[in-house]
Amino acid sequence: MSNKIYFNTPGRFSVKRSMVNVTTRLHHTIARKHAIKTAKKLLLTPARLKAKNPDPQNLIRGKVACEEGPLATYSLGEGPVWLITHGWSGSTSQFFPLMEHIAAQGFTALAFDYAGHGESGGRYGHLPAFVNAMDAMADSVDNIAGIVAHSMGSAAVLESKHRNLKDKPLLLVAPVVNYLDNLMLMIQRSGFSIKLFNEVISEVESQYQYPLQSIDPQKRLIERQAPTMIVHDSEDKFANHSISVEMSEQSQWVDLISVQGYGHNRIMKADETMQAFERLVEKSLLK
Repeated sequence: MSNKIYFNTPGRFSVKRSMVNVTTRLHHTIARKHAIKTAKKLLLTPARLKAKNPDPQNLIRGKVACEEGPLATYSLGEGPVWLITHGWSGSTSQFFPLMEHIAAQGFTALAFDYAGHGESGGRYGHLPAFVNAMDAMADSVDNIAGIVAHSMGSAAVLESKHRNLKDKPLLLVAPVVNYLDNLMLMIQRSGFSIKLFNEVISEVESQYQYPLQSIDPQKRLIERQAPTMIVHDSEDKFANHSISVEMSEQSQWVDLISVQGYGHNRIMKADETMQAFERLVEKSLLK
C-alpha cells in the first residue's frame, strides 16, 4: 500500500487526493488510536517487490541477524566486498546485473533486503530501521571496499555512523539525499493528513530515539572525504536530480553522471552505472 503514497506524483487537483485528506483527518478526529495504528500499517509497510531479474549463477544466499528481523543476504564473487543496498519497496534482485559486473571485476558483491522487503523478515520500514540494517550488515563483514546504494538506501548509508562504512568509496544511484523534503513532499502530494503522519513519526522517533529533524543526508555527503559517484536520470520523478547536481558542485569528492531515459529504477542496471562503478574503483586506487 505505502508505495502508492510515496511513489505518487500528481501534478494538479485530484479528487482521490482530496478524499484521502478528508478520510484520514476524520479518522484521526473520531478514533485517534485506531487511526494511528492504521496509518502505521499504511505508511510504514513497504511493498514486497517480486524478483525483477533472474538469479545470477553461483549466487549465495544467507541471513544476517538484525533487531528489525533476519536480513536476507546475497553474495556473488570473491575478493574485497562491495556492500549493496536497495531503496524503499525495492529488493536486491534489482541489482543482480550490477552484482554480476562487480563480481567480474574481482570483487565480492554483497547485497541484502531491508526488513519488510524482498525475502527478509520484519514488517515495517523507515529510515531508522534502514540504518539499523546497514549497521548490522557492516558488523557482519570486515573487508568492505565500497558501497553501492539506490534511492532511500543512499540516505541510510549516509546516516550510518558505523566505523566499517566510514570514508568508503560510494556509488549512489538515483539517490534521495534531501530525505526530509522528499518525504514531506510525497505525503503532501498524497493528501494524507499531516497531523496523523506526524503522530506516526513521533512513535518512531520515541522508539528509536532518532529525531526526524536530525536526519540530514545532504550534510553528511558534503562532509564525507571519500570518492563518490552519482548516477542520476535528469528526468527522475521520485528523486530530485537537481540535488545531485548541487552535491557535485559543492563537494570536490562527488562526481555526477547525468543520464536520460532510465527513470528511477531501470537506471540500476544501466551501462552508465556499470561504467560509474569502474571509474569509482579507479579513483579509489588513486586516492
